[in-house]
Amino acid sequence: WEHYLSCDGSPDPTVLQEINTFMSLWREDQNEDIQLVMQKGEQVLNLIEKLQFVLLDTPPNEITEKETVQYQESILELQNLLQQKYNGATEHLLKVTNMREDSDTGNMEAVIKDKNVTFCLWANLKKKVRFKSHMFCDTQHGFDLPKSLAVSSVAVRILHTRYDHVSPLWLQCQSVPKLEVLDSTELTQHSKDNVEEPEEEEEKAREEPNTPAEEETHSDGRKSAISFQEKSSSAADINETEEETEKKSEILDIPSQGIWLVQDPLLQEEEDEKEEAVTDETIVDLQQFVPVGGVYHIDVLQLPPQVKQIKDWSMVEVRDVGLEAYPYPPEEAEDATHPPVQMTLRLSDDVMYFEDPVIARWDPAGQQWRTDGISNITYEAQEKLITFEMGTFYTIALLQDAHLNMPYQAWELQPAGMDEALLTVTTVFATIQIQIKGNQCMLSSVVVEEKDVLSPITGKWISPVGLRAVLKKAGVNIFPEAYSHNYVSVNKKAPLTEVRAYQQMALVASAFTFAWSKWNLEAGQEQVVFKVSEQLKADSVKDWSLYMFNGQKAQKLKITETSEAFSEELEDDSEFHSTLYHMLKDSASKEAIDKVETASFLFIDVVYQLLLATRVLTYS
Repeated sequence: WEHYLSCDGSPDPTVLQEINTFMSLWREDQNEDIQLVMQKGEQVLNLIEKLQFVLLDTPPNEITEKETVQYQESILELQNLLQQKYNGATEHLLKVTNMREDSDTGNMEAVIKDKNVTFCLWANLKKKVRFKSHMFCDTQHGFDLPKSLAVSSVAVRILHTRYDHVSPLWLQCQSVPKLEVLDSTELTQHSKDNVEEPEEEEEKAREEPNTPAEEETHSDGRKSAISFQEKSSSAADINETEEETEKKSEILDIPSQGIWLVQDPLLQEEEDEKEEAVTDETIVDLQQFVPVGGVYHIDVLQLPPQVKQIKDWSMVEVRDVGLEAYPYPPEEAEDATHPPVQMTLRLSDDVMYFEDPVIARWDPAGQQWRTDGISNITYEAQEKLITFEMGTFYTIALLQDAHLNMPYQAWELQPAGMDEALLTVTTVFATIQIQIKGNQCMLSSVVVEEKDVLSPITGKWISPVGLRAVLKKAGVNIFPEAYSHNYVSVNKKAPLTEVRAYQQMALVASAFTFAWSKWNLEAGQEQVVFKVSEQLKADSVKDWSLYMFNGQKAQKLKITETSEAFSEELEDDSEFHSTLYHMLKDSASKEAIDKVETASFLFIDVVYQLLLATRVLTYS
């Protein structure tokens, strides 16, 4: 519907005929001007984003396996086409180097950038050793070439894409945890403690990291999509024979009744084989480290035949080979020692690196990121410059530990008006504030060492799915995946207890503030403990009480946050209730209950999505 209303002439990426027509017309378009490619590239990125959103946002019962495969194939074809167009634009620029010749060095230099891409190109026209080093002043990217390259007819391209179209598709389209799970009817049922667990998609998504081994590879090293549902659907078939409680226990990958579930032997065997195969420490574990800040395509290219002016004619030799890479080190001298290439890259300002980034290179043959082949790394955090050496020219990414902001040190969810709330998550490195209003949310601030950072991405209203993608892309990951407990020391909680707690917290979030309690660590796996205070005005003083909830029973505790030991003793003159709503209703004001009962179900759903996405009760 939104696509229909926009009426901007762009194709509907979910309609195969429209997207195929769009790609065919652009392939046939011979205009290789770099500015036009960048403009068209922005449209392509929007189409990819729409397809990824559909894959992430659509409930599993509303999308067929055929549609999933179709959307994944379309994403990969759009990514490949965009890279081909940048290669064509590079070749076009290298044929007319005289138009961008530098008056001081006699060599060609071009820097073109927009919000998605920074394109740096240098052509060695004079072939003089004294010009073997170059720094692109506009971007502070630079290189130092070996002597053999400095006297050759070569060009160096640094294509920095702020998106990642290189990593496996499962990493780009992670849907764990599944956010869009409740409709208004189900929410009403949850509030009455009749909770059915609807998050089957998480089981599917949990299998996604295994799928790269099943993908087919194009001749250019890129992947084609094989349905990511194949493994998950087979797992679902197996799980149908298990008890209902076991299926529910798998939702959040944490134990129910204190017992870890035993995986199906066939699937376990596949996992063991995979673990045995990946023994090389230089292969990056993409569940632990993720690319942040985009991808740097660094290439050394052969200069194509140049345009010659003969009277009023411009003549150029036409070849069918396209853009050619220059072999370095030379293939005929593999045993000889060749000096490395030194690179300097300026890191993006709209990305946070909380620790020194890990540099990895893409291995097209193995379809994986690797850390070998790169040496002498120097990182200047203040200047945001990183310098390193590599034996040949690679596609480079800067990686960061996906879980360095976990576990959280504290969290708080407080109302901020009618159908408005503020979620604050405090980590070792940063304090993140997310504002919620109606059916949308907004990154309000990211504070690091008492300084506001990432201002380009704050203050924009988006969906919870969009916010999750934006924050992860910026290097601020507070969204655990299904496998995150393998890398983080977590406070394990029974999944049904955790999910029901989030549902009921969201139900009353319009009038009550919830916050972290140290006693949650002491309460055991079957129970969660948090602080609660009625709050009708944003600036009112909080009167904290401790509540304990196990999914079926809520109670107010007698202890306080400053008590010496944990106790499950009930507060005087209080009693058990089956839901948190009824528990709070005992002591709440009429105004607070009225706000809870008039809250929008869309607001409640967004609060629930964010709580489920951050999993504050387990990861703090």
